[in-house]
Amino acid sequence: MASSRVSGAPPHHEQGEDGSFHRQDSLFRNWVSDDPSAEFPLQAKRYHLYVARACPWAHRTIIARRLMGLEGAIGMSFLDPIRDERSWAFTGGEYTDPLNGFSFLKEAYLASDPGYGLRVTVPVLWDRQNEVIVNNESGEILRMLGTVFRPLARHPMDLYPASIRDDIDALNERIYHAVNNGVYKAGFTTSQAVYEREVRTLFEMLDELDQRLAGRRFLFGSEPVETDIRLFTTLVRFDAVYHIHFKCSLRKLIEYPNLWPYARDLYQWPGIGETVNLNEIRAHYYRTHPKINPSGLVAVAPAAPFDEPAGRESSATAAA
Repeated sequence: MASSRVSGAPPHHEQGEDGSFHRQDSLFRNWVSDDPSAEFPLQAKRYHLYVARACPWAHRTIIARRLMGLEGAIGMSFLDPIRDERSWAFTGGEYTDPLNGFSFLKEAYLASDPGYGLRVTVPVLWDRQNEVIVNNESGEILRMLGTVFRPLARHPMDLYPASIRDDIDALNERIYHAVNNGVYKAGFTTSQAVYEREVRTLFEMLDELDQRLAGRRFLFGSEPVETDIRLFTTLVRFDAVYHIHFKCSLRKLIEYPNLWPYARDLYQWPGIGETVNLNEIRAHYYRTHPKINPSGLVAVAPAAPFDEPAGRESSATAAA
């Protein structure tokens, strides 16, 4: 891809007067239902995911689809990791849309709402029958894949166990604000004071999570749940991108005694590692934010292998 294919800083509506970053709300918030009379009923092969491997929000849904064994029930198309001012694009080769023949993801948004004028985001859950977006909120799509779509799964995992749902919701919310979105709030601010505040908040939460993982293999016990997926997609990008590109530089992931082997453990969980493409991830961040990285140079990958044995199988498995 030519290095001129870049997009700029966050849109004006996402920048606060104090220089802080405020992520726009997702507008398409419908749900697939097990009620056959619903607007979007559960049906195999009716729904399709538009995703980018580079994006941590889309990556959540790629992982869940793989873990649940929903490949045969839900189609998926990949977008080019390098964006220009027209945002996410299908540029050919592996980045094509055989379903609708879209050239840009914006076409899906305009087909669903001709007046849509906000930033185009991934992931998108698309209804093939009505030819509209069902949902573009990653956390809700992740939840649907782990619950509503469970009857269609070939090897379902319980990503949202009934007995700890309140605890999952609470930790999801904290991780979102401090970590998942926290790296962006640090990286996209134009204020030194805001930047330092967001970085402190981020690392306070990472420190807390590191301590939590000292006594259990995953965040809620012996198997990963949706909260682990949500955290993993930030951690797998941390040293390669956020530590450098977004100046989240207080510590590296590899310096954490529990978070680093935990991230490797998740990477090595069957199905997860194959969803990670660090080349696309690095190309996306370093080549699409010219105000942060005007040269467009892509930082070399850290010498920190995710396939190094994690040694966490015997960790305590107490739940919250």
